[in-house]
Amino acid sequence: MSRIGRLPITVPAGVTVNVDESNTVTVKGPKGTLSQAVNPDITLKQENGVLTLHRPSEAKPHKAMHGLYRTLVNNMVVGVTDGFAKTLELVGTGYRAQTENGKKLNISIGFSHPVVLEAPESITFETPNQTTIVVKGINKQQVGNLAADIRAIRKPEPYLGKGIKYANERIRRKEGKTGK
Repeated sequence: MSRIGRLPITVPAGVTVNVDESNTVTVKGPKGTLSQAVNPDITLKQENGVLTLHRPSEAKPHKAMHGLYRTLVNNMVVGVTDGFAKTLELVGTGYRAQTENGKKLNISIGFSHPVVLEAPESITFETPNQTTIVVKGINKQQVGNLAADIRAIRKPEPYLGKGIKYANERIRRKEGKTGK
C-alpha cells in the first residue's frame, strides 16, 4: 500500500465531507467550501469521522493516484478548517508593499511604476509591516501559485540578495568582483 495513501484523514467537528456518484469530493467547513474530482478507480469511505481512500489494485498508476488524491483531500480538509498562508519578504532599499481592503496589493519594488495585484475571490493579502507580505487562503494550490507569481516580479539576486523571497528561503550568495 502507498504509505501516504493508506493514512486516514480525520474529519474535525464542523466539517462535512460529501462524495457524489461522479466521485467528486466536496468539503464544507467554517472557512468555506472546496471540491475536487477524484479518479473513479479510487473509492472513498467515511465512518466515525475518519475518511479513508482505497485503490483497486497494486498497479503503478493506481499507487500514484492513491497518494495524490489522499493528499488533495487532506489539504481540502485542512484548508477549510485552518487555511494556508505563505509569507514573503521584500529585501532592498525602498522596497515596500501595502494592501487595500485585503484584496489589492500595491508593491513598490524599484520599477518606475508600482505593481498592483488583485487577489482571487478566496485569497487575501496582509502586510504586517512594509517589507512583509502574507498570502492567505483556503486552497493550498492557489496560495502557492499566487505567492510564486509575487516572487517572480523580482526574484532575489545572488550578489546583494535584493528582491522578493519566501520567509524561510535561504539565498545562495555569490562573491563579487575581486579588486586589485
